[in-house]
Amino acid sequence: MNSAPNGPLIVQSDRTVLLEVAHPQAEDARHDLAVFAELERAPEHIHTYRITRLGLWNARAAGHSAENMLATLEKYSRFAIPPSVSVDITETVGRYGRLVIERDAEGTLTLTATDAAVLAEISRAKKVAGLLFEKRGPNTFVVQAWARGQLKQELLKLGWPAEDLAGYTPGTPHEITLNTADWHLRPYQNQAIDNFFAHGSGVVVLPCGAGKTLVGLGAMAKAETTTLILVTNTVSARQWRAELLKRTTLTEAEIGEYSGHLKEIKPVTIATYQILTARRKGEYAHLALLDALDWGLVIYDEVHLLPAPVFKLTAELQARRRLGLTATLVREDGREGDVFSLIGPKRFDAPWKEIEAQGFISPASCFEVRIDLPEHERLEYAASADDERYRLAATAPAKLSVVKQLVKKHEGERILVIGQYLDQIDELADVLHAPKLTGATSIHDRERLYQEFRDGVTKVLVVSKVANFSVDLPEATVAIQVSGSFGSRQEEAQRLGRLLRPKESGLSANFYTLVARDTVDQDFAQNRQRFLAEQGYSYTILDSHEIAA
Repeated sequence: MNSAPNGPLIVQSDRTVLLEVAHPQAEDARHDLAVFAELERAPEHIHTYRITRLGLWNARAAGHSAENMLATLEKYSRFAIPPSVSVDITETVGRYGRLVIERDAEGTLTLTATDAAVLAEISRAKKVAGLLFEKRGPNTFVVQAWARGQLKQELLKLGWPAEDLAGYTPGTPHEITLNTADWHLRPYQNQAIDNFFAHGSGVVVLPCGAGKTLVGLGAMAKAETTTLILVTNTVSARQWRAELLKRTTLTEAEIGEYSGHLKEIKPVTIATYQILTARRKGEYAHLALLDALDWGLVIYDEVHLLPAPVFKLTAELQARRRLGLTATLVREDGREGDVFSLIGPKRFDAPWKEIEAQGFISPASCFEVRIDLPEHERLEYAASADDERYRLAATAPAKLSVVKQLVKKHEGERILVIGQYLDQIDELADVLHAPKLTGATSIHDRERLYQEFRDGVTKVLVVSKVANFSVDLPEATVAIQVSGSFGSRQEEAQRLGRLLRPKESGLSANFYTLVARDTVDQDFAQNRQRFLAEQGYSYTILDSHEIAA
């Protein structure tokens, strides 16, 4: 297939790909390109993607061949693809699967290469050599029994991702059946579950509101085994518990919560990341949980938030099936490679816009509202140290009146007002006469406030970043982000995700982010928007005076 003379892409020899946003084929090209390339910059007219090794290997693990990827570039590229890029993609993708971790008939862990040269290269690396036990034939090494996870990490760093076919313990059988009298798994959820079980470990990437939890429940019903579910916080743990009781045959007696509040171990146990990383006298105090039962399945909710210490613990869980659930593989700490090695590669993803087109998530409009700072605030900002400037811009008092206008504009709808700073949240709650929810709010009060919001008793709720993750507020139709965590792409995705669950009201969603013009607030906002731009959402830029009351 030849390049398209008027295509929307320009492929460059440094592995960057430029996308012309206004081109009539831009949406199709973005959809196909996102399979294997990562969006780096997303200003108004030209978006820049980068083709990385990890992106290519994740795509290969999800079933896409080098030929598929090159065909995408050739279909949409305005000019001929540089030969070096074609060769590089083919060779990089070809590295996946050249090393295979398996078990022999006696159950011994082995590493086999497709050719002796690759094995010779990796076995000379110091950090790999210590994980190998003895050579067996020209292309095989016996692997230290404990080293399965660490070996995959080290091989990935060397540029040789190993395919793990060593199998998984079935765990202790436990009957789990879905109650599907009034609901059923969607086609893409069934496909995600099938793809996961075809490999036994890996990550399912689905938009917020697209039913990642249901994929987890479906995997549990298919595995029918004791299951450990790791979640971000106690509110999330309670929501998982509620879903399990509502949608499966599991009873209260079969589901345990292991958190700062309760220490229950049941056939299905839901634990928080915080409890696993809690230390006492310098030691992880709750590691026994990982071996408390013979778990057959471990589910990592919001896997992009997995704390670094849990990676080390996960390295020792390689014999158990591991399912990661997330809306984005992007991690702000750059440890995507550890997710790939230790949880597993991407096994399934579905772009937000694709699922929206099928009617499974609500359409959303995104707006960036730019606000001018008064002269005295601009002077204070200019005179401030770099580390103070973001807070000054993010908490600019001028944002308060814009929030009030937006709340009035959407009167009657259910509105989330989101802030980063506690004093700003206090001020917003006072100005709007609305309840607030922060990290200091008790679990009992959080659940009460969320329920009052769901029921429509409370129409406006002011929240801190504690509401970013794993909170089910399906009837929220408006989110107003007053300040955020610097340039966090994952946070922007999660905050929009609060609005994407389909509405009984039939209303579409509106997401506003308020930005102080010509400040670092505006710079960080551009970075946060990258992930949503990658998914096909564009931001309309509004001036604050354009907000009609």
